Amino acid sequence: MSQMSRDLPRHAPPTSRPARRAVLGVVAASLVSAASFVTPPAAAVAAAVSPAMSPSASPFSPPPVRDEDRVGPGDHLVVRVEHAGEGRDGMYEVYCNPMGGDHPDLAGACRAVERNTRWGSEPFAPVADGSVCTMQYGGPATAHVTGTWAGRPVEATFGRGNGCEIGRWDRFVPLLPDLSGGAAPGARTA
Repeated sequence: MSQMSRDLPRHAPPTSRPARRAVLGVVAASLVSAASFVTPPAAAVAAAVSPAMSPSASPFSPPPVRDEDRVGPGDHLVVRVEHAGEGRDGMYEVYCNPMGGDHPDLAGACRAVERNTRWGSEPFAPVADGSVCTMQYGGPATAHVTGTWAGRPVEATFGRGNGCEIGRWDRFVPLLPDLSGGAAPGARTA
């Protein structure tokens, strides 16, 4: 006896295999029909979620940013570098979105911060406590970054006291000067 005939009520007459397939086909078609009734087309979802959303936009894309939700004129960072060496020590400002300031590589500085920005994580977070780091010394250079990035306040300190700190510094080059032997960027002296 097949599994299906065991699941049928005892008073149901036994059916042939083709008859059972036909019944299953009707049930499957009913489920598909019910699913299309319950699940509206993507265009209807887009119109219900955001009437301003263009027909070509995905219904799952975020709505456009409204003017009242914008934070200030854009992202603004002040970077102060000390003990990095001549031509590297100093202070400079970086504005992104729109770009401006006195950093010698504005586009590169903005890209460095953007590539370290990930949803749900703090781009300027210090090295996590308990991290296993190589015991190498990258020199006495320090950097202090303050300002606003992605609408959030920034207060970060960078150093080069071990391999993790060196790696964190290097991820932000050219926002921070390249101390791996490259040319020294010009910076305004504080």
